Amino acid sequence: MPPPHSASASHLPALFSVGRLLKWVLCASAIALAGCATQPQQTADASSSNRLLRDNYLLKTQSDPLGAWLDSKDSLAIDYPQSSAGPSSTAPKTMVSTAMKFLGVKYRYGGDAPGQGFDCSGLVAYAAEKSLGLKLPRTASGQAQTGISVDRDELRRGDLVFFNTRGRRYSHVGIYLGDRKFVHAPRTGAAIRVDSMDMAYWRSRYNGARRLQTQTDTARR
Repeated sequence: MPPPHSASASHLPALFSVGRLLKWVLCASAIALAGCATQPQQTADASSSNRLLRDNYLLKTQSDPLGAWLDSKDSLAIDYPQSSAGPSSTAPKTMVSTAMKFLGVKYRYGGDAPGQGFDCSGLVAYAAEKSLGLKLPRTASGQAQTGISVDRDELRRGDLVFFNTRGRRYSHVGIYLGDRKFVHAPRTGAAIRVDSMDMAYWRSRYNGARRLQTQTDTARR
């Protein structure tokens, strides 16, 4: 009679083979499942990104419809020719779009550069120089003597609009955007923003507009 353990020993190679087979099957299944999970994950990530973009857009248009309107390329177009001041620039620069880059920047009296903030005339002077290559006077009253006078009903985007906010004419200046809106640096404690010229405050203080003349305009005369 054979020893009790001889039968079990004879089956050991078969058991090892079955074990290896099971391991291989499990590994193959795991790899297949991982491969299948990749595409849904990528799709989920893309869907999440699209939802985020959509939600941000809806939030902006619902909470700030004017800001959404101003983001339109057409609304930022200006009737002045492109300046050749920056040879490295690859996109047209306009006075309006230059000023609009600083929406939300805090007002600073005497400020005329991005690093320090802007007051009303500082913002206009900076935008005119960077977009049109024009060096304007530093004060609102000085800027009111440049260019040519424009009637209120003939305003174009990029025209300078002036207001009496300190008991004297031409004490405040902004840049006309079209649709009775203008961008400006209002006052201490406020930030660069867009306002409507039809608001009672601005309507009662409006006192003129000027259209800047570029070097091209001057050469044509």
